[in-house]
Amino acid sequence: MSDVLTKIDSAIAGLSISPKDEKLEKAEKKGHKRVSSSADGVRNISELEKEGMKLEVAIETQRLNWKLNTSPSTLDDKEALKKFLVKPPVKKIDLHFPLGLEVTARNLKGVTIKDALDAIYKQFKKKADDEIDKPILAGFEWDPEESWTRLVVHQKKEGAPVSKKSKKKGGEE
Repeated sequence: MSDVLTKIDSAIAGLSISPKDEKLEKAEKKGHKRVSSSADGVRNISELEKEGMKLEVAIETQRLNWKLNTSPSTLDDKEALKKFLVKPPVKKIDLHFPLGLEVTARNLKGVTIKDALDAIYKQFKKKADDEIDKPILAGFEWDPEESWTRLVVHQKKEGAPVSKKSKKKGGEE
């Protein structure tokens, strides 16, 4: 029992990398996970603003005659829902209503018309028809002078005149 015990510090005993440094090295090798999930050609809207690139809104949104408090999956035009909301496609965009409500549509592979309608529907699904002053989507407008990074949502009171006529014909027969 005459031997004296001494502590051995592993950091001094010749180890070159501490455990924290190992984790950092592994993270650098893997790269950032989310980058791989975004599609090619899909841009960040703030980058487009810096470059001064103009956005082009899909005109299909004007023909949908969609009620804000009904699910977008009930629409007949399924092909229009798959199209990008704006060109060039962006990862996220704010949708601004004239009375101040703002919703954000997101999709790392490019915001589609369906993504925008889903974001709007989420805000209006619990409202009754008579609670919404203008319940029909008239389309979107991009006004770079007001705000580069958001679209203005336009609404109207009633759907297309074609749908009114078809209802009247059904009642007369």
